[in-house]
Amino acid sequence: MALRPALVNIKALDDALVGRFWAEALGWEVSGGGSGATAAKPVGFDWLDPVGVCVDVIAVPWPRTSTKNRVHLDLATTSGAHQAELVARLKALGATPVHVGQGDVPWTVLADPEGNEFCVLEPREVYRDTGPIARVVVDCAEPRAMARFWDEAIDWTLHEVTDDRAVWRSAKGVGPYLEFHRTGLKTVPDRVHLDLVPDPGDDKAAEVARLRALGATDLDVGQGDVPWTCLTDPEGREFCVLARS
Repeated sequence: MALRPALVNIKALDDALVGRFWAEALGWEVSGGGSGATAAKPVGFDWLDPVGVCVDVIAVPWPRTSTKNRVHLDLATTSGAHQAELVARLKALGATPVHVGQGDVPWTVLADPEGNEFCVLEPREVYRDTGPIARVVVDCAEPRAMARFWDEAIDWTLHEVTDDRAVWRSAKGVGPYLEFHRTGLKTVPDRVHLDLVPDPGDDKAAEVARLRALGATDLDVGQGDVPWTCLTDPEGREFCVLARS
């Protein structure tokens, strides 16, 4: 029994606008668009057999708040020149600089056209082979506690656990890292969250029951009768378990 991260789910007023931004930002293809769901994904990406993650933008009727998102993407670069070029290109696509208390740091903090924060990192050797997304970063209060839950929840390999962070990557050693960083408690509903998919042959209901036994809680966001299940982790952070069909 196992679950793998498949999608970084972003809520947006205009899914087509935000989805196109992320597809162009990452050099990926766009699918859907204006239908209430727009995906930005690498060519050939299969969400039923993911080794990394794609970006799935879902239309909602309410705008995001001014509070910083608890999940964001960090983008990889290969040189100082590449970082500068990428920042300039992203601004031309509609990204804007934002300040989240980062101070004087070597990375650049931007927001997509609806204000969702992300970072363009300075070159780091550890992210040389991740592709355009270096890592999915999750704010949390207790990285060690989150490591205990999420290491049981997903089949990615746990690389590091400290008081300040917990780090995973696909067991195949490809794609972005997933990093939980100590920053504080969740204060608002999540605008960005992870979607997980069961392995072939695994029963979704059994996986959801396993997550509940680990400490996950059912979440009602008005989703109605849908094929996915909305849950929260032990810190109240939303995520979904998708059905394979």
